[in-house]
Amino acid sequence: MPSSAPSPLAAPQTDATITVASATPATPATPVTPVVPSTPTTEAPSSAPADRRRWFALAIVMTAAFMDLVDVTIVNIAIPSIQQETGASVAAIQWITAGYALAFAAGLITGGRLGDIYGRKRLFLIGIGGFTLASALCGFAGGPEMLVAARILQGATAALMVPQVLSIVHATFPAHERGKVFGLFGAIVGLGAVSGPLLGALLTQGDLFGLGWRPIFLINLPVGIAGLVLGAKFIRESKAPRAVRLDLPGVALITLAMLMLIYPLTRGHELGWPLWGHLSMVGSLFVFGALVRYQRHKARTDGSPLIELSLFRVKSFAAGIAVQLTFGVGLGIFFLVWTLYMQTGLGWSVLRAGTTGVPFSVAVSVAAAISVQKLVPRFGRKVLQAGALLMIAGLLIYLWESERYGLGITSLQMAVPLVVMGAGMGLIVAPLTDAVLSEVPKEHAGSASGLINTVQQMGTALGLGLVSVVFFGAIGDRLTPAEVGPAFVGAFQQTLWWVAGVLAVIFLVMFALPARPRAHTEGEAAGAPEPSADAA
Repeated sequence: MPSSAPSPLAAPQTDATITVASATPATPATPVTPVVPSTPTTEAPSSAPADRRRWFALAIVMTAAFMDLVDVTIVNIAIPSIQQETGASVAAIQWITAGYALAFAAGLITGGRLGDIYGRKRLFLIGIGGFTLASALCGFAGGPEMLVAARILQGATAALMVPQVLSIVHATFPAHERGKVFGLFGAIVGLGAVSGPLLGALLTQGDLFGLGWRPIFLINLPVGIAGLVLGAKFIRESKAPRAVRLDLPGVALITLAMLMLIYPLTRGHELGWPLWGHLSMVGSLFVFGALVRYQRHKARTDGSPLIELSLFRVKSFAAGIAVQLTFGVGLGIFFLVWTLYMQTGLGWSVLRAGTTGVPFSVAVSVAAAISVQKLVPRFGRKVLQAGALLMIAGLLIYLWESERYGLGITSLQMAVPLVVMGAGMGLIVAPLTDAVLSEVPKEHAGSASGLINTVQQMGTALGLGLVSVVFFGAIGDRLTPAEVGPAFVGAFQQTLWWVAGVLAVIFLVMFALPARPRAHTEGEAAGAPEPSADAA
C-alpha cells in the first residue's frame, strides 16, 4: 500500500496539483470484454414462456457492465479534486487507478472459473453486491489509504461480476438472438466510455451537497442495489456440467508476480529507486517462470490449470497476446499522462478536460463499427496495421501542435489528432480478439478470451507504473507555480515519442497475426449447426 507522504511535486513550493489517471476520459478500449467460460451451461436457452424474464435479465447484466465501464473512466476527471482534499501523494493517486486495474486483471480468469463452479448467477450477485459495497467505502473514504484499499476491492469484485455477463447471456438466449444481444453490448461499451468522463465532470464540478468528488462513487449505490434485487429475481442460474477445480496456487503466483513487478514501478520515482525495488522487479521474472512450470504440472496431473499454456503454440494467439500486452502498456502511459497534461499542465477545468475527449470516443466507436462490418472481411490483418499507423500519425500531429501552440493550445486544435488516434484505435480494438482467436481450437476459446483480457489489463497496470519513468522522470523534483505548466508540456511531448515507439512495435508484431480471421476466409454455410458454448 502506498504511503501518503507528500511527493516533491506536491511540495508547498507550488500551488499546482498533480493529476494521475489510468485511462483517457473517453476511451472504450480500457474496459475489457468479459470472459466467456469455455464450458457449456447445464441449461438450454430459455423457452418461449421465459422470453420476458430473459430480457429483464439482459437489462440487469448490461446495466452492471455499464456501471463497471463508467467507473473506470469517471474517476479520472476527479483525480485533482481527490488529491487536493485528501493530500494524497503521487504514488497514492497512481494506486487509486492502478490498484483497480491490477485487482481486475488478477481476478478475471478466477472470476470466470468460479462462475463455472458455483454458478454464474450466484457469482454475479456476489460481485455486484461487493462492487456496491466497495463504491460506498470509496465515497466515504477518510484518507488516501482507505480510498486505495476500497479501489482495490472494487477491482476484485468487478472481476467476479464482469466475467458472468456474457456467460449469462449465452445461457439465456438462443444462438439466433445472440448477434443482436452482443451488438447491444458493443453499444453499451461505447456509451459507457463517452458518458463516464462527462458524468464525472458534472458530478465533481457540481459539488452536490458539498460532497465534492464523492458522488462519483456514491452514484453506484442505487444502481447496484437495484441490480442486486432484480438480478436475484430475473436471472436464471447456470454452471458448468463438469466440475472444474480452482487453481488457487496459480492465482497466488500470478498475483504475486504482478505485484512484485508493478509496485516498485509505481513507487520507484517517489522513493528514489531503492535497491529492493530493482530486486523485486527481477524476482518477478522468476515468479512468472515458476507459474509457467506449475501450470505445466497442473495440466499433466488434473487438467485444470489456471492458464492453458498449449494456446501459446498457436502462432497467431502468441502474437495476439504480445499485441494486447504492448497495447495495454501504451494506453496506460498515454491516457494517464494526457490527463496530467490537460488538467495540471494546461490548468484546464474538470469539465473542459472531460469534454475534450469526446471526439476521441466518437471516432473509436465509428471506426470500430466500420472495421468489423466492412473492412476486416475484405482486408483482414491490414486493417489492424492501418490502425496502428493511424495512431502513430495522430501522436505525431499532437506532438507538432503541442510544440507549436504550447500552453495556448485549445480543445478544438486537439480534436484533429484525437480523431485520428481514435479512428486508429477503433480499427484495432474491435477486430483484434477475432483475429487472435481465429486459429485457436474451439475447446479452448473461452480460456483464450480470458487470457487475452487479463493480459491487456496487466499491460494497462504496467503502463501506469511506467509513467514514473517516462513522465515524472522528465519533471524536476521541486517546481514553482510558473514552472509547472512548461515542465508538464515538455514531459508530455517526451511521452508521446515513447508511445509512438510502442505502437511501432505493435505494427511489426501484427505481421504474425493471420492474414484474415478464419471465419472470414472460410465463411459459414447457411443453416450451419449452432456453435457450442466452447466457441462463444
